[in-house]
Amino acid sequence: MKRTLITALALASLALQSCHAQRGDTPKEDPSQITVAQATAPSTRLTLTDFTDVAAATIDGVVHIKTEMTQVTPLYQSFFGFIIPQGTRRQVYNAYGSGVIITSDGYILTNNHVVQDAERIFVTLNDRRELPARLVGNDPATDLAVVKVEAEGLTYIPFGNSDKARIGEPVLAIGNPFNLTSTVTSGIISAKARNMNIIENPRGQETPLESFIQTDAAVNSGNSGGALVNAHGELIGVVTAIASGNGYYTGYSFAIPSNLAVKVAADLQHYGYVQRGYLGLHVTEVDAKVARQSGARAVKGLYVVKVTHDCAADRAGIRQGDIILRVAGVEVNTFAEMMEELGRFNPGDKVEVDFERNGHTQTVEATLLNSQGNTQIIRR
Repeated sequence: MKRTLITALALASLALQSCHAQRGDTPKEDPSQITVAQATAPSTRLTLTDFTDVAAATIDGVVHIKTEMTQVTPLYQSFFGFIIPQGTRRQVYNAYGSGVIITSDGYILTNNHVVQDAERIFVTLNDRRELPARLVGNDPATDLAVVKVEAEGLTYIPFGNSDKARIGEPVLAIGNPFNLTSTVTSGIISAKARNMNIIENPRGQETPLESFIQTDAAVNSGNSGGALVNAHGELIGVVTAIASGNGYYTGYSFAIPSNLAVKVAADLQHYGYVQRGYLGLHVTEVDAKVARQSGARAVKGLYVVKVTHDCAADRAGIRQGDIILRVAGVEVNTFAEMMEELGRFNPGDKVEVDFERNGHTQTVEATLLNSQGNTQIIRR
């Protein structure tokens, strides 16, 4: 199953971050518990000579996912002008996608839209074994989910550091387009931190978190949840969408960066719910007009339109009219970049925020809050 992007490529300029209801060869150390540190800690990288080695080292770490859903339709019959119920008809529907094995004991990362509403989930490994899977947890805000199969000794793909991925860097996309299993395509990273406004959050309680890696590696229906890997055989993205007006690949596809995916996967495994820290800011991206009107020193950063009362930013002293320049030491020039950075932290974490006020740069430390306005861990 594949989410198709039909709208034009455009960044959202305004969004709310609120704290009131408003992440081949198997490495020697095999973590059965996923940790965020996997995405940023130095790793023992594979020494690969070309993409044939990358494909050989990672293809067994990508699986085919089939889901089953039952639809019950009432049946009626007309009898002398009366409509008489005649029972029901049950139809089983299948949907298909891809997934990435992230631990040797069977934890698999995929897209939420691949497994949402599924009554049964089946995973087919590259060696053609089919195993039933259970849903560990899902996160509509990032369109990620984790499922689990009962197996040991599986080849998994280690997380890479998506922050260090560079535009122009070669990548491979591995998945199951059109149910053609174990398909590998190649391309480059075309852009980073793309916000496409395509993730739908049925819970309606959290702002969708989009900061996609854009690539020209060909993907199609069925690639959703598959792997985007770098030249070291590391997972740097989870394929989730294509830019298309007809439902088929026309040049660009998008992947959720690994440094965000690893946090989501860890939280789903440990808590069944993704822990998010909020600043409580309503911002717009600084363009030439905003910079001129606000008196900003440069066309960069995020202009603070509103600060939510008694939320993290308010308590830290950030005010309307400030221009956010960096979060946790990372420059943020788009809402997607700020959301991606904050998406790696938990409620209670202290994060440095650099901002410009009246032509001067200031730094404050903000203690992030959860969606309920406190620093507690939320468990499902």
